[in-house]
Amino acid sequence: MMTLWIVIALAVLSGVTGSPNVTVSPDADMLAHPNSVPEYAMEETEIPGQQQLLDVAAEEYAMATGELNTNHYPAQRAAKVVQHYLNTRHGSPFRLFGLHRVHSAHAEDVADSGRKYQLEISALEIISNTTEKCSAQVLFPRGEQQGVAQVQCDEILQINITTQEEALYQQYKNNHGLLSAQHLPDSHGHIDPDMRPFWHLGIVASSFVMLNESNENTLYNMAQVANITQLVTENEQLKFDSDILLHEMVSQEIIHWKLQFTWSPPEGVKVQHMEQLPHRHEWEKLNNTN
Repeated sequence: MMTLWIVIALAVLSGVTGSPNVTVSPDADMLAHPNSVPEYAMEETEIPGQQQLLDVAAEEYAMATGELNTNHYPAQRAAKVVQHYLNTRHGSPFRLFGLHRVHSAHAEDVADSGRKYQLEISALEIISNTTEKCSAQVLFPRGEQQGVAQVQCDEILQINITTQEEALYQQYKNNHGLLSAQHLPDSHGHIDPDMRPFWHLGIVASSFVMLNESNENTLYNMAQVANITQLVTENEQLKFDSDILLHEMVSQEIIHWKLQFTWSPPEGVKVQHMEQLPHRHEWEKLNNTN
């Protein structure tokens, strides 16, 4: 692991975007926007000389064990995994979770199985703009056991949204025309009010991908629902095809995924298929076509 940090440090000197001495802090504008998952502002310090940079990398590595700086990557990336977990468990068109704050974080190696993070965080339910503290544990598997991060979390207070969910479900279950929408949000951050629930559904579905793909070297956030199309179904679930764009904060890549998922008030969101598409310059394409 120490070798990895040194490699990262040398890569920065060679011109790779990013720095191991990066502070991650919530973007106040995104937190205030009722239809957005909180993004993160990247505050890069001036790149020092080679020996100084190696010293910084060593210091950052030391911080990844024991008590962690709650604003730095190790604590923030573990807490973001909890956010994705909450969305996969409780997310809906009218309930959406973001990360408000990391209060404390502790990391330790667990034999050969991986690294375990103990966290105290405040989860933000974005639509109602309410926060709730919870304790969580995240285990990033390593070695032969490497796989999806394992999350345990306190139960979150459930908000009664049955009426809104049922009304939306009945509207689109009985529609003669099938929903189709693009660019949620558009390049100016605008979303038609009628499409906001489907932007939220896209975020919830993308949380399944981000939870599945997250590890100690990534930090994901939703960028856009590029398109979403309702499909014909013979059962009681609403079914959707969707293309989503994810922002990987460490590499600064925009990653394109194709998802097929279902939703109904009793069953919640269920992702049936997820596929990462070949890299395309989706971010530039997005800004040029909107």
